[in-house]
Amino acid sequence: MRKYEMEQKKKEPVMAASEEVSCQFKTLIDAQELDSLKQMQHLIRLGRLQDSNAVLSHFNEYSEHCYAEVSGDFSRNTRVLKSMKSDLDYIFQKLRVMKSRILATYPDAFPDDSKREVVDRRPDLEMPR
Repeated sequence: MRKYEMEQKKKEPVMAASEEVSCQFKTLIDAQELDSLKQMQHLIRLGRLQDSNAVLSHFNEYSEHCYAEVSGDFSRNTRVLKSMKSDLDYIFQKLRVMKSRILATYPDAFPDDSKREVVDRRPDLEMPR
């Protein structure tokens, strides 16, 4: 409790001095001038916000236009990539079958380190994470 009282006693002169300074500042500036300054600041901020909104609106329109131009290309390229993936999966499946048949017929056809099973560690891009 004593520590709290000591801190309060230290703060009292500072508070009194702050109040005196603020009173002196109030006498330096007329209330009407202060109100007009506040109004000007408000108008300046409002003007800046309007400018910012105009810039953002223009950017959004530009982005929408650019997206409309490239969205068809994205869709087409996505279809091509999916088709290529399925084709490559089919090719690698056939290669694995052929390799297993060759190994069954000719056990010494491949070096020893190629006989071990290779684990496919590619991420499946079609599955959501």
